Amino acid sequence: MRFDTVIRHGTVVTASDTFVSDVGILNGKIVALAAELTDADEVIDATGLYVMPGGIDSHVHLDQPSGQGIVMADDFDSGTRSAALGGNSTVMTFCMQEKGQSLREALKIYHAKAEGKCHVDVSFHMVITDPTADVLGQEIPALVADGYTSIKVFMTYEGLRLRDDEILATLDTARRTGALVMVHCENEDAIRYLIGRHEEEGQLAPKFHATTRPIAAEREATHRALSLAEIVDVPIVIVHVSNREAMEEIRRARQRGQKIAGETCPQYLMLTADDLDQDAMEGAKYVCSPPPRDKASQDACWEGLEQGVFDLFSSDHCPFRFDDPEGKLNENGKRHFRWIPNGIPGVATRLPILFSEGVMTGRISLNQFVAVTSTNHAKLYGLYPQKGTIAIGADADLALWDPNRRVTITNDLLQHGADYTPYEGTQVRGWPVQLLLRGKTVMKDGSLVGGEEQGQYLARGLSSLTA
Repeated sequence: MRFDTVIRHGTVVTASDTFVSDVGILNGKIVALAAELTDADEVIDATGLYVMPGGIDSHVHLDQPSGQGIVMADDFDSGTRSAALGGNSTVMTFCMQEKGQSLREALKIYHAKAEGKCHVDVSFHMVITDPTADVLGQEIPALVADGYTSIKVFMTYEGLRLRDDEILATLDTARRTGALVMVHCENEDAIRYLIGRHEEEGQLAPKFHATTRPIAAEREATHRALSLAEIVDVPIVIVHVSNREAMEEIRRARQRGQKIAGETCPQYLMLTADDLDQDAMEGAKYVCSPPPRDKASQDACWEGLEQGVFDLFSSDHCPFRFDDPEGKLNENGKRHFRWIPNGIPGVATRLPILFSEGVMTGRISLNQFVAVTSTNHAKLYGLYPQKGTIAIGADADLALWDPNRRVTITNDLLQHGADYTPYEGTQVRGWPVQLLLRGKTVMKDGSLVGGEEQGQYLARGLSSLTA
């Protein structure tokens, strides 16, 4: 057989196995895993490199409405460019339903935003903010049948959050259709009460964002979300867990027999609330929800990854420019932390940080790294085995990693739309040096190649949790 491309002499790593093999690619698919494959139009020498499935980041915000006068820093062009540079071949972004809007209308807008601009493959989660009878009874069932098989609901943010009865109704629709529901767990009433107390005391600097969103507010909402899912008897994903207390709620739910997936993010391994406590509004760079916690919470999140409590390691890339009147330093944000846009950039740094701090320190294995950054995302969100593994018949989405390359993270390396990275100056060991999307190189040595946007929209099947 003659191949389009052969990757030679690399060490292939999947979620379950590590082995030396050549990889033969034909028509965008992996068609051979064997030694001494040579007959190909292109031969890539991967000596000394790991050959891993391209990263799948299932929690990414791009070109999303963010409030009056606020503009998200990344559109689909810059966001997927940065994703590719960080070794990701697929990102899953959120399609935000606005009040009074049908899901079809929202999806039409997001498809138009993404059309012709994506350097990696993309798919959409539907954010439900207005669960009307039509949305629940007609739109969601039809959209799930069309491959939009995941939903997100918020328990915080006015204008986005759902009441418990609305969450129950949405969960029940998910149970009937096979959709998988992601839940942002924070107690909005508690947060609003604490904001009022801080306002009375004149505590309005960025650092007070963290103290108005305490661990207890996340833990309570996590317990409540799990209880609501238990009432309806439906699996859910608890996203961006930041601390031990919320993590233990997931562990206990599993012990009760619930089907639950958990997710954590780089900010909860690398940052703390002290990062918000800086002069001259510098702390605004680190405002995100839930906020970073403390060293004990970092250790707990590492434990969750090591022990499998967390199935997913995602970036929650939600980028805003810092020194910009439409970003973190908008006029209202300068006066009050509640108007600082919530979110930090991180789609390009997710994989290098976990590889360096997790694999190279011995906290997690190479196989665990692949599982929590790619394979589990594909399984949970209905893309497996097309994506997320290296196997005969899978898409040839492959990231070649140099485990010994040492890089100091700087904002200019990442090529996103934000004017900062929260990980500026962080030194990492291990870096993606080449990325193939369906067999074609889209990134090499920190630059995009190919001259055109090659990403496609992905319809998805049902989750491994719900199928």
